Amino acid sequence: MKKRTFLKLSSTLMTGAALMNISCSPEKSTNSLRNWAGNLSYGTASVFEPATVEEAQQIVRKCSRVRTLGTRHCFNRIADSQDNLLSTKNLNSLISLDPQAKTVTVGGGMRYGELCQHLHQNGFAIHNLASLPHISVAGACATATHGSGVKNGNLATGVSAIELISANGELVSLSREKDGDNFYGAVVGLGCLGVVTKVTLDLIPTFSMQQEVYLNLPMSQLESHFDEIMSAGYSVSLFTDWQTTNVNQVWIKRKIVDGESYEPPKEFFGATLATKNVHPIIEISAENCTDQMSVTAPWFDRLPHFKMGFTPSSGDELQAEYFVPRQKAVAAMQAVQAMRDEIKPLLMI
Repeated sequence: MKKRTFLKLSSTLMTGAALMNISCSPEKSTNSLRNWAGNLSYGTASVFEPATVEEAQQIVRKCSRVRTLGTRHCFNRIADSQDNLLSTKNLNSLISLDPQAKTVTVGGGMRYGELCQHLHQNGFAIHNLASLPHISVAGACATATHGSGVKNGNLATGVSAIELISANGELVSLSREKDGDNFYGAVVGLGCLGVVTKVTLDLIPTFSMQQEVYLNLPMSQLESHFDEIMSAGYSVSLFTDWQTTNVNQVWIKRKIVDGESYEPPKEFFGATLATKNVHPIIEISAENCTDQMSVTAPWFDRLPHFKMGFTPSSGDELQAEYFVPRQKAVAAMQAVQAMRDEIKPLLMI
């Protein structure tokens, strides 16, 4: 579907199988399990949803082949199976919060949006969040989900310990403190090492943020000011659809100290300050997006681009991500810009 067709349709539209006995023959679902974008139907209806780690261990022991599902935000078949799937959706408890060690341990199925408010209420935060709070902690870390901010590591860098079920059904625990390189090699595991049942995250003190959006940043400004632009806030994101020679939107998220007030300038490297909340796809309502317009709120209501209680993004789309060295970022954008006539009919943002 071409972009304009999609937008025309979306502007109108937008106004689990139960776990039986512990065996490898659960009741087959009549409904095809799909991923978040809806482009992928998984290859089996044999889906287990264990309520405890012990149940998950039994399933792994009894099944000769099994793959693990998190919040199903992948757009490819990396987690697909023709045999058995194990969902971690019910392994979603907050296991412990240690104020002295400044860590929190959660089940592998815990979603960031469910965790963050609890942390804030107890005076804590995590250093970074992805644009969607709807994804699971274990899945986001296993895939090196990134977030933004030049001084912020991706979500996996906040992990200090993990527990997983290995292929023989045994529990394996690894920590940064005790296991060194073996631990670092396991955190971004892409599901290859086993079912992640627990994740321990480093915490920092809770903080407040505000965000502004600037529109139509001339692409030429990136050539000489890329570092300044990307360092303008705690987290900075650029959105473009390659329709013009401008970057459509610059989202700047700023950390606000208690009692501090910040009045953003009306102009930012040739871009103009938005006068209302906007969606990254400008034609879509901003209702699902976190509030902009310099309104202060806790970190978890500003670091993501989308609200936990709403359908994220457009909810029916494919996403692709390419990672390049920071010093090559502008050259990479220029290379894509050279292909814009081929890309822009298909790209939403």
